[in-house]
Formats: sequence, C-alpha cells, structure tokens
Amino acid sequence: MPAVDKLLLEEALQDSPQTRSLLSVFEEDAGTLTDYTNQLLQAMQRVYGAQNEMCLATQQLSKQLLAYEKQNFALGKGDEEVISTLHYFSKVLDELNGLHAELAKQLADTMVLPVIQFREKDLTEVSTLKDLFGLASNEHDLSMAKYSRLPKKKENERVKTEVRKEVASARRKQHLSSLQYYCALNALQYRKRMAMMEPLIGFAHGQINFFKRGAEMFSKSMDGFLSSVTDMIQSIQVELEAEADKMRVSQQELLSVDESIYTPDIDVATPQINRNLIQKAGYLNLRNKTGLVTTTWERLYFFTQGGNLMCQPRGAVAGGLIQDLDNCSVMAVDCEDRRYCFQISTPSGKPGIILQAESRKEYEEWICAINNISRQIYLTDNPEAVAIKLNQTALQAVTPITSFGKKQESSCSSQSMKNSDIENDKIVPKATGSVPETEDLIAHGTPIQFDIVLPATEFRDQNRGGRRTNPFGETEDESFPEAEDSLLQQMFVVRFLGSMAVRTDHTPEVIYEVMRQVLAARAIHNVFRMTESHLMVTSQTLRLIDPQTQVSRACFELTSVTQFAAHRENKRLVGFVIRVPESTGEESLSTYIFESNSEGEKICYAINLGKEIIEVQKDPEALAQLMLSIPLTNDGKYVLLNDQPDDTGGSPSGSRGAESEA
Repeated sequence: MPAVDKLLLEEALQDSPQTRSLLSVFEEDAGTLTDYTNQLLQAMQRVYGAQNEMCLATQQLSKQLLAYEKQNFALGKGDEEVISTLHYFSKVLDELNGLHAELAKQLADTMVLPVIQFREKDLTEVSTLKDLFGLASNEHDLSMAKYSRLPKKKENERVKTEVRKEVASARRKQHLSSLQYYCALNALQYRKRMAMMEPLIGFAHGQINFFKRGAEMFSKSMDGFLSSVTDMIQSIQVELEAEADKMRVSQQELLSVDESIYTPDIDVATPQINRNLIQKAGYLNLRNKTGLVTTTWERLYFFTQGGNLMCQPRGAVAGGLIQDLDNCSVMAVDCEDRRYCFQISTPSGKPGIILQAESRKEYEEWICAINNISRQIYLTDNPEAVAIKLNQTALQAVTPITSFGKKQESSCSSQSMKNSDIENDKIVPKATGSVPETEDLIAHGTPIQFDIVLPATEFRDQNRGGRRTNPFGETEDESFPEAEDSLLQQMFVVRFLGSMAVRTDHTPEVIYEVMRQVLAARAIHNVFRMTESHLMVTSQTLRLIDPQTQVSRACFELTSVTQFAAHRENKRLVGFVIRVPESTGEESLSTYIFESNSEGEKICYAINLGKEIIEVQKDPEALAQLMLSIPLTNDGKYVLLNDQPDDTGGSPSGSRGAESEA
C-alpha cells in the first residue's frame, strides 16, 4: 500500500509553526471527512428506511460514491484504491437500481451501523481531543507568559519554583494531549479508508443472500473483486495495528524521558552550548513598543534563513522577514528586569529589536548563531566547518602556545625602523632566524585593554586638584603647536582595537602576536564596539584626535615608538610599540593595535618618515636632501608612498589623502 502522510510524534513537544501548519491540514481533512461521512450516512439511511424508494436511494448512493473523488482531501495520498473501488460499486448500484430492498435488518447491521460507529466513535474522538489540545495549549501559553514575567533582580525562589513546576505541568499536559491528538489523526487516515468500504461489503453480501438475481449477478463477476477488497481492508487493518503499536511505543518512550525537558533553564550553571551554529530556530519573546513608555512582549517562533532573521506566528504557512543579519551586531542588554535579553543592531550601529530567550543555553546559542551569520559564514561552501574552525581558532588564540613555529610563514612584515641611531631609544635589531617564544613576548594572563582611555588616566583626571576643569572636555593641550612647526603632518582614520603590555620590542613578532590575541578575544567575548579616531602623524608625535570634537584623546612622542608594522595578510591592521618611562625609573612597553580605512603600510611609512626627519633635523643639508627625495604635488604638498589618497571618502581635519605638508 502507498504510504500515508502522518504527524510526527517527535515534534509534538516542540510545537513549532511548521507542525501546527501540518496539523491544520489534518484538521481540515478530518472536517472534510466528517462532512462526507454525514452525507454518506444519510444516503445509506435512505436505503435502509425507504424500501419503496430503493431505486432512488441506490441512485443517490451511487452519485455520492462518485463524489468522494471530488472532495479534494488535503491528505488524499493512498486513496487511489478507495476511489477505484467506489467507482466500481457505483456501476453495480446502477445495475441494482430496479431491485427491491427488503433488506432492512441486514442493511442495518452490515451497512448503516459501521458508518454510525465510525462517526460516533472515531470522528467524535478526534473532535474531543482537538478541544482538549486547544485547552492544554492555552494553559501552556499562560504559564509561559507567567514564567517570562519572573523578575531578574528580585528573585523569589519559592515563586520561581512554583512557576517552573506550573510550566512543567502545563508543558507535560500539552505534550500528552498533543500525542493523543496526533495519534488519533494518524489512525483516522486508516479508519477513513476502512469506513468507506466496509459498509459496501455488507451491502453487497446482503444482495447476494436475499436475491437470486443478485446471486446470478454477483457470484461470477464480483467474487474475485470482493475478495480483493476484503484482502485490501485486512492489509490496511494490519498496517493500522502496526502503526498503532509503533505510535504506542514511541509515545511511551517520549513520555518516559527526564522531567528536565519540561522545565526551562534546568541547567543554569553548566549548559551544553553549541557555539558553531549557522542556523537557529525556536521561540523567543519579542519586545514591542505600544506607546511612549509602554511595551508588550509577544512569544513568537523565530528562525534564521540564510542571512535573515524570520518570524512565523502559529498557523502561518510561511515566516516573514524581521531583520537582515549580515554585518549586524548583537549584544546582551538589561531590559525591564527580564533575564536573557539581547539586542540586534544594524551595521550602522542603530539599535534594533530586543529579544528574550527562555534559558541561558538558548540565550548564548542565539547570540553565537547571529554572530556567525553576521560574518556571512553561510555563504561559504562548507559553513559548518568554517564556523568550527573560526571558533577553534578563537579558543586557541587566547591559549598560550609554545612557539611561533606553528604559524604559517608568509610574506615579509611591514617596514620597521630604518635608522639604528634614535635619540633616547634602543637599537631595534632585525628579526633573527630563531622565532621567539610567546612567553618571551607577552606574559601569560596579560589583560587586554579595549578602550583607548586607560583607567589610570581617568582616575588622574577625576582627582586632579588645583586646576579648573574645562566644561567642554578639551585636554590640557587643546592646541597642537607642534603640528604648526612640524615638517610632516599626515592624518589617517583609524579604529582602536586593543592594547596589551608586552615584554620586548626587539621584533615585530610581538605586534603580530598582540594582533592575534586582541582579535581572538574580541571574537570570543563578542566585543564589536570600536572607537573611531583620527591618527595624526607628525615629525614629533602620534596623536589620536576625536573626529567630532577635535579633542586629543592620546598623544605619544614619536621617539617613544620603538616598533611598528602592518599585518602580513590583512593590510588594514597596523600596530606599534610604545616605550614609556615609569616613576620607579624603569620602562614599560605597550603595543596598540588599530584598524585603518587605508593600508597600514601608509601609516608605517608616515611613522618611519617622521622618525627619519627627527634624525636629520640636526643636519640641515641631510634634511633638505630628505625633503627633496619626496615628490611634490602641484600645490606644494609632499606625496607619501607615491600612492592614492587615504580611502576614507574625504580629507579628515585638513589632511588630504596620503599627502604631507612641508
């Protein structure tokens, strides 16, 4: 027999919109079957009750049998045998149209009674289970709404325990009612086919037993056909019993699981979190603003599709687009004293929707999945492998390794300092053949600073006495006198990624290691915020300027820059090492990492040029030769790198592309 579509019992607990949509198809089929069964029963009762109208009754029955094919059952798969059988019986009824019908008792027992039992037992059972399922679903929704409103800050363990038990009880009740309802609907597909054919078999046998002409008509032409129909019914019965046994075993297995599957957030301390997801689906609470200060929360089913976040209400055939996740950012937020809330922002940084997960596991997996999708991993040939590789790389990046020898050798690093004699600086030796160990470059457990303003600086500014604070936020050195007298003045748009204290400045490998650890830490801890600044390179200092207020955020003497380099592969990453004297008489080393709108080589070139100018300022002739070696534009400006301007889309703060003003 062809397979019959059925509801999967394993999906009853999840109760997803897809399952609900498939359930509506079964319910529509059951409603159509109920209507058809009532009509068929009316036709048979007319045959039973109207002996004098046998011809008309059999004619109506014949037409009604043919109407089965036109019912357009939503789950009509496997009904081909039923349709062909009904067509054949319709022809037989046309031939028996003129025969008398003194078959009241036998027709009542063999034709009308099975249909009545099918309607009163099977169809009524489906209708009752449907109502129970609806009540259980409503009760579960109410309990989940009550659970979602549990406060985060002022937790009451007794109330929390009672609500969790209530949710578990409601979820178990809904699970049990849905399993019974699904089983009844699945079994109805088999009983429907039997209920359509069994009464006709009884009617045919009654005709054979009571009419001689019936014996002449049926004995030869109908015996084989009736036998095949009987065998078909028996085979359907066998299939039904086997399917019922499977559903019964499956139901027992699904109900014998641990109670933890009904209790939300059962494992808060150590949840099993999959951070390699590139797609995710499940129920979340969506925050909607209903007024200036009022909000509502709606529990909806969300799922990811490619780079989009979709939402599908219950009963909907398909989901709708909620937000594009490409290049977006996601972060945890505190919202209305609710737990497990996170916000998705657009690539431009505009705050987007706020969602709430029901457990810590769902909360962290949603954030990880959205982060993976925002990187457009799903566009690769093997996104699962790429996601696993990225997360493994991120975990390895914050774990100390024994040697740099495992790294892949690539092209030469960006140009470091060309001059060996630098005032107040140590000589920076060239990289030797032996690769330094990680512990020789950065101490184990060194913290990473993600903000350019150091806590010590903030403390000093807040507790500085004997000086009036400027209300506009400018630093002490509001004007930049060295920029006016500087032979070099170059501006770059950069974004600060992080900084770390290091142990040595004798090799550019320390910059590459800091880059690796900073980027890995940002990926693991979901740090996406970056401070944009203008980096002004002069022949005396490196200065970070706020692009909005033109206030200096940080300033480094160019003589304190002992090492600088651009990333070997990502040319937009650049870093430099600063040597700062301490109050104890010793010196500390810190490495700063930035992302530039232009190539990091340009910044390295500008820093190197500034250091060369410092060296040759003592010798006017050497300074003149250095300036003459740099080509001029038509308006009298020096061109750096002999390259195109800084691809920032404009000239920040008086700087024009990659040019320098003498």
